[in-house]
Amino acid sequence: MISFPNAKINLGLEVIGKRPDGYHSLSSCFYPIPLFDVLEIVESGKTDLQISGLPIAGDPKQNLVMKAYQLLKKDFNLPNINIHLHKVIPMEAGLGGGSSDGAYMLTMLNELFELFLDDIILENYASILGSDCPFFINNQPALVTGRGEQLNPVEINLTGYHLVIVKPDFAISTKEAYKLVKPRIPGSSLNDSLTQAITEWPTMIKNDFEIAFTDRFPDLIKIKKVLYDNGALYASMTGSGSAMYGIFTAIPGLEEMFPAEYFYWSGNL
Repeated sequence: MISFPNAKINLGLEVIGKRPDGYHSLSSCFYPIPLFDVLEIVESGKTDLQISGLPIAGDPKQNLVMKAYQLLKKDFNLPNINIHLHKVIPMEAGLGGGSSDGAYMLTMLNELFELFLDDIILENYASILGSDCPFFINNQPALVTGRGEQLNPVEINLTGYHLVIVKPDFAISTKEAYKLVKPRIPGSSLNDSLTQAITEWPTMIKNDFEIAFTDRFPDLIKIKKVLYDNGALYASMTGSGSAMYGIFTAIPGLEEMFPAEYFYWSGNL
C-alpha cells in the first residue's frame, strides 16, 4: 500500500500562554497543501524502515512512522512490515511533514489490516504521537487550539491561489522556538480575522514565532520582503519555522531569486 502524506501551512499562530502540563496554549489555522512525502508499507519477514529523499537525522526507530506502527501493534496483532519513506517535505520547517507521516501510517495500517478504527479513535492515537498529528487524520482546514490537539472545522478555501514556499538552509527546532517566543493575549479573534479579505491579512494575522525570530534570523525577513515585493497577497512563516510562504494570484517564478541551497516549492492550492 502506498500513500502521499501532505504538508500544511499555518494561517496565523498565536502563543497565548504556558499550561500547567508544560505545553503552551495555541491558536492557529492549519491548512493542508499539495506538497507530499511518499509512504509505502508491505508485509515482510521483519519490520524495517528505509528512508530516501531528504536525509533525516537521528535513530530511524524514533521516526514517527515507526512509532505509529509500534503504537498500534501494542493493541492489535499486526504482522511485520517493511516501510519505505521518501522525504520531500523538509524537516524542522513548520510544515508538519513528520506529523503527517505518522498520521498517514495510522490510517494505512487501519485500512490494510482492517482494524475498523473510526476517525475519532485514530485522532486519539495520533495525539499520542504528537500535537500536530491529529489534524492529518481528517486533513481539512481547521482552527487549532489547546496545545494543538483541539480541532474545529473552519470555512476557508484558498482554491485558485498559488503558493510559494521558501526554506533557508537552516532549521529551527521546536524546543529552540519555544525558548524564544513570548506568549501574548491576541487583540482579536483569529477566526474572525480569517473571514476578512486576504488582502487584509498582513495587518491582522501574525505568527508569534516569526515575531520572536526577527533579530536572530534576519534571512527570514529578507525572504518575506522578496515575496511581498513580487506580489504576495499574504506572506508568513509557518509553524515554528523556518519555512516562509507567500500566497499569490498567479505563479510568480521566484526560484532564481533565492540561493540554490534554499528549499523552494511552488504549486497551486
